[in-house]
Amino acid sequence: MKTIKLLFTFALSATLFTSCYTEVHVDEFVDEPTISINQLLNSYELWYVDINATSGYGETPFLQKAFTISFRGGVVFANNNIVGIGNNGNGFGIDVGEYEAYNMILDVYHDIDGFTTFDVFQIDANTIELYNPNNDTSYFLDGYQRSNFDYDFVFYDNIHYFLQEYEAWEKTYTSEFGAINEFDNENFVQFLAGGNDSTFQSSQDMVGTNVNSLIWDYTGVYGVGNVSNNLYLKTLTLDYDFFDNEFFELTVIDDRTIELFHPTSETVYEFKGRGYIQYLKITDSKGKNVEVDKKRKFKNKRVDNPRENTRTK
Repeated sequence: MKTIKLLFTFALSATLFTSCYTEVHVDEFVDEPTISINQLLNSYELWYVDINATSGYGETPFLQKAFTISFRGGVVFANNNIVGIGNNGNGFGIDVGEYEAYNMILDVYHDIDGFTTFDVFQIDANTIELYNPNNDTSYFLDGYQRSNFDYDFVFYDNIHYFLQEYEAWEKTYTSEFGAINEFDNENFVQFLAGGNDSTFQSSQDMVGTNVNSLIWDYTGVYGVGNVSNNLYLKTLTLDYDFFDNEFFELTVIDDRTIELFHPTSETVYEFKGRGYIQYLKITDSKGKNVEVDKKRKFKNKRVDNPRENTRTK
């Protein structure tokens, strides 16, 4: 996670297309682009994937996973994870494939998803449409420079994905103050990606148990909510049927640590992430990239585009 204090930067205002006169027939005009598709793709360092503006019923997997993509000298970079966003790859994310661009056509050769071709259209000064003719679906991307992209907003507006980016969260601290309550017995929590995107599991196994050896005692649904006028504070509700819902105020301490305040008992807990999941690929013991079998499934809720960051911390 990276906090960036912003000053106002320029907006791309040059018109990408203009008309010129060609003497073929009287009064006939031919539109010719004055900027190439490569210049268009490189006019912004980051393209934010506005997933909820998608038009069509198909899916292009690498765009479904990405928060941002970038086109740099024939290489496609993506921020697929909330953990480390703004730091990974100097803000660009990780290398996910290669591309070729010509005649307003973009061909992407993704490391895992393979070949995809798009027709590219400019919607406005900082928005492009990538139309996939193979599934009749359009994705809309909004352009930003790294200096005016609000990584913090993306992080905190997608906390539910952040929670899913570890195999488990292990309880590492319980405050001495606070009333005894049922949640004191829960030592591990897991937030699952995919499906309805709202499933959690909890375990009462001893602290220090290997993640792969955990026995999940309970499976339920969870929800993350906003707190008015406080971007950095969230609410977390865990639905335990046998002892009612557990409600917390959730604060992110760092990219691997969260604090849960339990208002009912006034107990404070800290949990640390175990088993980081990198969406796209991981490296095995021999240094070879292997595919992660977990896919991100975006919710249908509206997620606003990153705003210009005027906050300081």
